[in-house]
This record gives sequence, C-alpha cells and structure tokens, in this order.
Amino acid sequence: MRIHHVAGGLMMALALAGCQRTSMDSVNTQQNISPLQAQPIGSVSSSQLPDPTTDTSQFPEKPTTDTAMATGMGVGGATDAAAATALDVTKESMVGNWRVASGPSSCDMFLTLTNLGSGSRGGTRGCAGELTTMGSWEVAGKQVVLKDRNGNAIARLYKSADTRFDGTTNSGQPVSLSR
Repeated sequence: MRIHHVAGGLMMALALAGCQRTSMDSVNTQQNISPLQAQPIGSVSSSQLPDPTTDTSQFPEKPTTDTAMATGMGVGGATDAAAATALDVTKESMVGNWRVASGPSSCDMFLTLTNLGSGSRGGTRGCAGELTTMGSWEVAGKQVVLKDRNGNAIARLYKSADTRFDGTTNSGQPVSLSR
C-alpha cells in the first residue's frame, strides 16, 4: 500500500514539473498595422434645393386606393364571390396538417394554436413562392389569413367545403387547402 502512495506522489511530482511557466518575452504582441494612404477626392459642389411647397412637379401623384385592396378583401370578382358564399370557419377546425395546391405545385402546411404575434404559429414544407415565408395565420370573420414571419398577410382563403379552403396569394396566385 505504501508503494502505491509513493508511486502516486512521484507521478504527481513529475506531472507538476512538466507544467512550468513559459516566458512570453520572445513573442511579439504588438500589431504591425500600416496606416492607410490618403486617397484623392473629387470636387464637391453645392446648390440650393427647390422649395417643396411651390414646386410640386418633382413629386408623383397621390395614388388612388381601391377599397377592396385596402381592406384585403381580394382582387376581382372571383375572390369577392368566394367571400360571399364562404362557409363559417373556426380557429380550432383549422389546426393540423393541410395539403396545399398553389399553381402547378403542391406542398404541406401545418397550423397550430400556439400564439405568434397577432396570429397563431404555422408553417409550410416544400412550398414555392410567397408560401415559403408563411409563419403564422389567423381567422378574420369567414376568411383565413396566412401571414409571413413579419406578420404581413400573404394569402387569404375562404371555406368552400368541409375540408377545403380556396383563395389567392397577394400576387394573385390561386391557393387551396385540403385534407
């Protein structure tokens, strides 16, 4: 037993002997950064800006606002007709997995009741276009609004059957959800 103590002590002494402090005197810790060379600059000119209250020719005309676009109710008669004939929708009935058809492609959408900003968390897998940015959703009246990760609406859908929703994206691309 004493031999084990002596051997252990000897090994400890050897280990500590190997942990000597090394000198950093030979290492240069100063950074050798050369100063930037001065660059020639062009000439500077100045002039008086026109008075914005008297010269209105430099400003574009005020845009006209379409009421349907401002309220997000859609583009054209097809969406308006879908809104008029839409079935009632509840947030709870939307939760779960949906198959999405958008133009020539299809993908998956997952909707939850987990709060995210003013809506609920949701996401897509395998989608293309605007639907790739989907991060949340909400029910507003009879419409389901899909939103991007910043909370901006990217698509609006209306319930057209028990397990089907139809609508359009902001760019006018038709979108449908089904189970």
